[in-house]
Amino acid sequence: MNKVKVALIGAGVWGQTHASLYYEHPGVELVGVCDIEKDRATKIASKFGIENENVFTNHKEMIKNCDFDVAAIVTPDFLHREFVIDCAEAKKDIICEKPVATTRQDVLDIKESINRNNVRLMVDLHNRFSPAFAAAKESVDNGEIGDVYHAYFRLNDTKYVPTQMLSWSAKSSILWFLGSHTVDTLRWIFNSEVKRVYSVSRKGVLSKLGVDTEDFYMTTLEFENGCIAQMENGWITPETHPCINDLRFNLMGTKGMINLDLSNSQLIERYTEEKADHPDILVNHFIHGKAMGFSYQSIRYFIDRMIDGKESFITAEDSYNVSFVILAILESARRREPVDVVY
Repeated sequence: MNKVKVALIGAGVWGQTHASLYYEHPGVELVGVCDIEKDRATKIASKFGIENENVFTNHKEMIKNCDFDVAAIVTPDFLHREFVIDCAEAKKDIICEKPVATTRQDVLDIKESINRNNVRLMVDLHNRFSPAFAAAKESVDNGEIGDVYHAYFRLNDTKYVPTQMLSWSAKSSILWFLGSHTVDTLRWIFNSEVKRVYSVSRKGVLSKLGVDTEDFYMTTLEFENGCIAQMENGWITPETHPCINDLRFNLMGTKGMINLDLSNSQLIERYTEEKADHPDILVNHFIHGKAMGFSYQSIRYFIDRMIDGKESFITAEDSYNVSFVILAILESARRREPVDVVY
């Protein structure tokens, strides 16, 4: 069997995650890496056996000079358009980190290029691979809680993420970084598109810390099938919180209810002389040196679809619509009034 040849664009923390997953996959050959900082690209290349001539600081040079089938685009939220379109024009299939784009025109341009060149695009909306959310979705599809009626979804990060983990957080927002997951998960579980949104936000805590972005958004989403959801996304949870994420989910049906608490499940409590915490065993954990968290499974899933040619249940249209919803939320928060989603 011929291996799928993958080239990586973006050698940051999550780029290294992508690289390790491609390296360990028996059906993949990791053949190239590109990053504006050559030292970062070279570090990944040396770790995963990529030839020196396939290390680049310009993605166009990589497209021209490196033989690959699939591009993995792992750059900051607001830097996807050029990479996606240039790879699509070169007839490369693409996996891209969320969101697919952060402006309406960029989304439309990407959609046109993907369709015209007949290439595959999957955005890494990995919350669909969470065991807890997958179980909730199965219960909904099996009719165990009747018709879905309303939901509350809180997905926040501690201040560590915008102030230390991400150097570019001021150029993005919590909506693009985590809201992409909340919007997509709600669309998926409700099996419906968002019709209208109303959102409010507040700014000040992060600004005082030197990060010029909103602290949080509180959003009401109305869906085409009548479902209503409340969505909370913030970046100011105290760093003493036992988990980097603060995640709660409640789903009400006409005949039942589902509750998820994935922040502090207390499956493991760890106490040392320096701290008390709840180690992550769901999202980004490793077992015997192998990546096992659900955030890795979506990447493996994409590669499997590249190998077997089957359709992905995460479509390019899913990623476009998630961005359209978030754009409407941002507009609503600015105007302080309801906004219809334009697809």
